[in-house]
Amino acid sequence: QVELVESGGGLVQAGGSLRLSCAASGLTFSSYAMGWFRQAPGKEREFVAVITRTGRMTYYEDSVKGRFSISRDNAKNTVYLQMNSLKPDDTAVYYCAAMETVYEYRGSSYYSAGINYNSWGQGTQVTVSS
Repeated sequence: QVELVESGGGLVQAGGSLRLSCAASGLTFSSYAMGWFRQAPGKEREFVAVITRTGRMTYYEDSVKGRFSISRDNAKNTVYLQMNSLKPDDTAVYYCAAMETVYEYRGSSYYSAGINYNSWGQGTQVTVSS
């Protein structure tokens, strides 16, 4: 049984930084692309970032490019999301998601669709105050 557990959320002032972690178990981690999504109150869930199986490629939603960085440690079965220059609009529950795939590359549009992910974490709250 696949389990994804996020941590690292919290309250931060605008301009600050947070690092989210997602620890995965019950899967062959290197066979999965790993993504981060977020959902703000009253809004639909949206794609934030993804990293391919090997970590060689990453994709970001336009509003977080240059501020967020996704990385993974396949030895620790963990994916990270470093968030810098945070803005109040970044306030949301952040979810980790796992996509089992035999391909290293699937295309940005494929990765941004939540339906293509097999497993989800419970989420961690990020609140950015102005």
